[in-house]
Amino acid sequence: MANYESILSPVPGIIYLQPAPGEDVYVKPGSFVKKGDVVALIEVMKSFFEIQAENDGILENFNVNNGDTVDAGTEIASLKIVENVG
Repeated sequence: MANYESILSPVPGIIYLQPAPGEDVYVKPGSFVKKGDVVALIEVMKSFFEIQAENDGILENFNVNNGDTVDAGTEIASLKIVENVG
């Protein structure tokens, strides 16, 4: 049975799925991510914070759109945990 993890917003703010307008998204659904990979950026009062994967896995889907306003604790994405990646 697969284990899933929610990637949550740590603070309220505006979520960005790409580093800058016109650039590719950090990660596409279905892509493999490693622990520490940036999956999104959140803007809080003109400061920007990276949201990183806390485990290795496959990003299943995003639950927000680029530019959405989110609250702390909002599920940004779902990650299917992959164990023993070598």
